[in-house]
Amino acid sequence: MRASRVRLVLLVSTICAGLPRAHAATSPAQGPSARPADTKSSPAVAGRLPAQTVAPHTTAPRTVAPQSLPETVTVTAQRLPARIDEVGDSVTVVTADDIARLQKRDLPTLLAQQPGLNLVRTGGPGGTSSIFMRGTNANEVKVRLDGMEINDPSNPTAAFDPGQFLTEGLARVEVLRGPQSGLYGADAMGGVIDLTTKQGEGPLHGWATAEGGSFSTANQSGGIAGSAGRFHYLVDLSHMHVGSLQTTPQGLIPPGTKVARNRDDNRTASVRLGYDVTRDIDLGLAAHLTQAAYDYESDNYDVYPPVPTAQRNVSDLNQAIVRGTAHWRMFDGLFDQTAGLGYVVYRRRDFTAGESEAPGADNPSFNRGDRLKADWHGVLRLGDYGTALVGAEHIRERIVDSPVTAHTDTNAGFGQLALHWRDILFGSGNIRFDSNSRYGQYVTWRVAPAIRIPQTGTTFKASAGTGFHGPSLNQLFVSYPAYYFLANPNLKAERLIGYDAGIAQSLLHDRLQLSATWYDNRVHNLIQTVLSGYDYTYGNVAHARTYGVEVAADYKLADTLRADISYTWTVAKNEDTGQQLTRRPRDKVSASATWTTPWRPLSITPDLLYVSGWHDVDRYAGTNAIAHDYVVFDLAGQYRIDRHWTAFVRGENLGDRRYQNPVGYLQPGRAVYGGISAKF
Repeated sequence: MRASRVRLVLLVSTICAGLPRAHAATSPAQGPSARPADTKSSPAVAGRLPAQTVAPHTTAPRTVAPQSLPETVTVTAQRLPARIDEVGDSVTVVTADDIARLQKRDLPTLLAQQPGLNLVRTGGPGGTSSIFMRGTNANEVKVRLDGMEINDPSNPTAAFDPGQFLTEGLARVEVLRGPQSGLYGADAMGGVIDLTTKQGEGPLHGWATAEGGSFSTANQSGGIAGSAGRFHYLVDLSHMHVGSLQTTPQGLIPPGTKVARNRDDNRTASVRLGYDVTRDIDLGLAAHLTQAAYDYESDNYDVYPPVPTAQRNVSDLNQAIVRGTAHWRMFDGLFDQTAGLGYVVYRRRDFTAGESEAPGADNPSFNRGDRLKADWHGVLRLGDYGTALVGAEHIRERIVDSPVTAHTDTNAGFGQLALHWRDILFGSGNIRFDSNSRYGQYVTWRVAPAIRIPQTGTTFKASAGTGFHGPSLNQLFVSYPAYYFLANPNLKAERLIGYDAGIAQSLLHDRLQLSATWYDNRVHNLIQTVLSGYDYTYGNVAHARTYGVEVAADYKLADTLRADISYTWTVAKNEDTGQQLTRRPRDKVSASATWTTPWRPLSITPDLLYVSGWHDVDRYAGTNAIAHDYVVFDLAGQYRIDRHWTAFVRGENLGDRRYQNPVGYLQPGRAVYGGISAKF
């Protein structure tokens, strides 16, 4: 099997290096062809982007909507827009058009399709979810929304849980793989997922959508957007409700026992405002508010092994993400700077329905955490040679009465140099210094060169970098002496060094894009539970290695047909024990295609996901378990009735594969949904 994989990679590399093409290359990326970019210049545009993305200097309002950036442009890899075929990093861009054609309603189902990622969710919509990138832990992936880090400080491991994050209102999702702490600091060991909300543009317009279907599902969304003079605005409201879903496998339910069904209710609001004060100064404000209630079956731990019951556990979430920015373009665009102030707060309440909620009782439990960040960065344009970037950040993270109150402060400075030579050689290098009030000082770096051969449409890429993940506030401060578990205030950060190298090829007049990437990461100082005397605590004791291959192909035929497929091969091992890390499947294949009739009222999009088996942990016994592989087939379609109304339908898991991910949690079976949307 391993030899066949090696031959596959060598074959793709040979094809990519050897075949010519007729026109200059555009970058390999996922998603349908984006519409032309706005003719106004972007506040952060730098480097050598296509001419249509950088406009002449005018007196018109100059902010550009993120949904107008082409899919061939990444904003995350260098913290400013750059063509994907001119950066050495491995990055995938998902556009608003991709989200619409696939009809993925929440972030876990969207990210599950992306190369290099594995998603684990305890049940259906709303369930606790984890993102594993290139085999690293879920808390070693940094997630940002509109420039603000949204990993949960109240989470025991400080990981981001995407279970209650809806895709409504998103303009772009960028998945940047590989260690990125040189630009993004702590937690960016495995990579960065960068989310951007849409921005209002054009005359006032609005939209509304209603959808219903299996599992007593009822979803609604709507909003308004537009611009008037120097002001632009967007307000997007969404509601997602799933009323009845069994997530406990039948084999775990004792005979004659009635088990509660899961249900989820999510209300999300996204607001984005902006004002162009002058030709060179603009202000922005983005807010993302979520209120959700997730009901799931309660387990009886008074018996061994535990069993599910008819009682409901309820997990209430209130989340707010707010960030304001001030941008100033100086010296006719020679120097570009942005200052930001952001705040993230998580409030969780968990209880068992019907039990006492008296103060001091174990039920309910509360988790509260927040993050305050002040940041600044500036970009200096170096003429035809590239850009230089410098920046600084101050971050305070805090937990409140969870069950203690504690905080840490981080001060950081970073710099990056991105250069190019004759549209052939490109490269960037960055370095960052972080000083944390609790776990010390760290220097991280990254270099990412790329060589593009315009005559053949070939791009060779490589990168090397370091990353670190600091211990969570829970691991540092929260002890449970009644359960013989103590925090460890002396923990240090986990460290990683990683490399990747790959090749990308554009063929058939840029209609076909091929790519193959190899990567290797080595992690030390991993934080794990250890026995210290009579108590358990945390310690920096483990080492791990993850390596693998990512292969992708993307084909577009005019505006009527597009198809993409990706394959990810991942090996993740504990270097001390030689055992496979849990919840890292070795093989994953995702594919989708969209066919649109020439007269464009009808489009059909099938997509497929295959995930091989993996090592896991039994839900109740806590012993090692093996998860089975699975294939999920979805189908989405939409019919445009007229310029205002569109009808749509989608089927999920049409093969009715009853699979568990993770072990002990059943994923939804066959489901069908339908609805209608209006634009006005």
